[in-house]
Amino acid sequence: MADTRLIQGRYRLLDLIGRGGMGEVWRARDESLGRHVAVKCLKPHGPHHDPDFTRVLRERFRREARVAAALSHRGVTVVHDFGESDGVHYLVMELLEGRNLSQLLEDNKRHPLPVGDVVDIAGQVADALDYTHRQGIVHRDLKPANIMRLTDGTVKICDFGIARLGHDIGFTSRLTGTGIAMGTPHYMSPEQISGIEVDQRSDLYSLGCVLYEIATGAPPFDLDDAWAILVGHRDTPPTPPRSHRAELPEYIETIILDLLAKQPGQRPHDAREVSRRIATGRTSPAYVPTVVTPGPQPRPAEPESRAPLLPSWTRGMTTGHKATGAVLRTTPHDASAGLTAEWTARPAAGPVPPPDAVTALAGRHHEGLRLGRLGRWAEAGDVHREVAAERAKLLGPDHPDTLASRYEIAFTLGRTGRAADALREYTDVARERSRVLGADHADTLAARQEMAYVLGQLGRHFDAHQVYTSVLAARERTVGPDHPDTLRCRHNLAFNLSRLGRLDDSYRMARDVAAARARVLGPDHPDTLVTRYEVAYALGQLGRREEALRIYREVVEARARTLGPDHADTLAARYEVGISLGRLGRSADALTLYRDLIDDRTRVHGPAHPETLRARHGLGVNLGRLGRWEEALTESRDVCALREQALGPDHPDTLVSRREVAVGLGWLGRWADALAEYRRVAAARERVLGPDHPDTLASRNDEAHCLEQLGRGAEAVELYRRVAVLRQQRASGGH
Repeated sequence: MADTRLIQGRYRLLDLIGRGGMGEVWRARDESLGRHVAVKCLKPHGPHHDPDFTRVLRERFRREARVAAALSHRGVTVVHDFGESDGVHYLVMELLEGRNLSQLLEDNKRHPLPVGDVVDIAGQVADALDYTHRQGIVHRDLKPANIMRLTDGTVKICDFGIARLGHDIGFTSRLTGTGIAMGTPHYMSPEQISGIEVDQRSDLYSLGCVLYEIATGAPPFDLDDAWAILVGHRDTPPTPPRSHRAELPEYIETIILDLLAKQPGQRPHDAREVSRRIATGRTSPAYVPTVVTPGPQPRPAEPESRAPLLPSWTRGMTTGHKATGAVLRTTPHDASAGLTAEWTARPAAGPVPPPDAVTALAGRHHEGLRLGRLGRWAEAGDVHREVAAERAKLLGPDHPDTLASRYEIAFTLGRTGRAADALREYTDVARERSRVLGADHADTLAARQEMAYVLGQLGRHFDAHQVYTSVLAARERTVGPDHPDTLRCRHNLAFNLSRLGRLDDSYRMARDVAAARARVLGPDHPDTLVTRYEVAYALGQLGRREEALRIYREVVEARARTLGPDHADTLAARYEVGISLGRLGRSADALTLYRDLIDDRTRVHGPAHPETLRARHGLGVNLGRLGRWEEALTESRDVCALREQALGPDHPDTLVSRREVAVGLGWLGRWADALAEYRRVAAARERVLGPDHPDTLASRNDEAHCLEQLGRGAEAVELYRRVAVLRQQRASGGH
């Protein structure tokens, strides 16, 4: 190619910028249009090469040209032209200024990319795949080297060299039959490895591999031997990314692990679902209103005095695992009791298992529970998997004790961020328990209730609502309306109603559950307090701020008594008190509260902890409300910088802080600087959430207001008009 400097009399080759298995890529100038382009040339082969091999390469190259030229999306490289010149096949593409993900990792010394970049790249690639898949195209070689991040932050998928159209099966088989590697081992899906027909879900698996690598610094199966890599993809569960990098958001880890499911049917349905889950994770609040960690056990002196208030079935109760998102447990089996009476009362279908072996397994089961209580979830999962396998051999796969171990496996999967895997395990356990124990058995209902909880974690709130409603009816029928299991189900149903937008229903149900728990468990029981917290949250959402403030304060006092003043749940309720004070116009009181809270958060969690920064953000907001704008601006800038460093530039918390910087600049009359910040927020939200998302539109309105203050009325009016049109389109589209 060095002697052939002009292609088709039009494209002048200037610099070699890349070389791969299929050819070379040159920076070139389009002499006709006077623009720089990239030209990919199929590498010529000498006469000693197998002509069939060369023919297939050329066929594949022509296919890339035809496939790529048909695509038009900001996340896919634009193809301008293709053809053959003097025996050389060429493809003319836009010249991209940026680095591919593999280069970015090398630039970063193989350290993972910033969290914000990982999330941004994940969202953009998912959007591009959604487009290409809807055109019937499977890429089949998605890897870091084939994904470019441009200097302006845009991410593009490149190189459709082995892509196939969904309807073109014959061509796929002909290419595969040549023995040419159809993909790159580190990023190949199990079905590619097995040589079976692939569809769009294969690309989703490869996307999971790419995201795993940029999030942790290494692909999921980082082995030297290609065969070992392929076996890993086929047979080995990947290590959860957060075990390598704890600050990675849990929802991103969940998405990655779901993408890496071995079976295509267990992965997300399509790239659009992946994109939606990323957008939801970036903007949705955590499960804060229902999160409380287990509190202390009742004091020894209390049971006698409280005993008349409690039904007998409350003895030995925990402090409410379900309120924490933890496992809902019935009374644990006594390790010395061996098999459950319900099961052993049936006629024996085979030899009775040795009691010593059963007791030993029960002891190991409880060891797994102990590891879980210590937060060592991965180790707990390993123990439960081993015990489940041995119980299946000894007692049978559908024995209640075997299913109890599988239930614990599901719980550990949920705690390690593998919600989709947990859902599958809970679903299997619920089905088997229903068959073996009956649909209304407490253990069956426990598994179904956990299914509902995980559905909520996955954003499937309507599905969760249906399961919760069914479980609640069964619990009320079998154990009554005041049983703790019934109340726990009603509490979770109330929370889920708020996520469905049914705020009045959510408030009424939470209020009733709080009253019932206070009556049955006592007013200071952690389960009672977590439901009262939910009541206050619902009241705040309904605009009933005074009532919300009163309840939050009562929850703070009760939690300080029962959990301690430095407990995370006590501090969380204090933060909500500050929110309520600020929204009621009592900013001086809020300021005092936030200063104390920042001191306590810093002492307990450290100065850069997200919750410490959340309290500092609240402080800055209330400084502004008091007209102390110089101080507010300084505080907002500090918090914004720390959040950007810890969470990434496009994280919702970072953008909220950046907007607060812009607000401060505006109040200080520095409108040109404010406009620049507002535009940064609007551009980031548009990139992450889309142009018609309510947060994006609010940011564009901020931008228009700023333009008005600068005397640029015509631009402001045009921007207001665009926002109005987008809002109308969103409303008419039923979003």
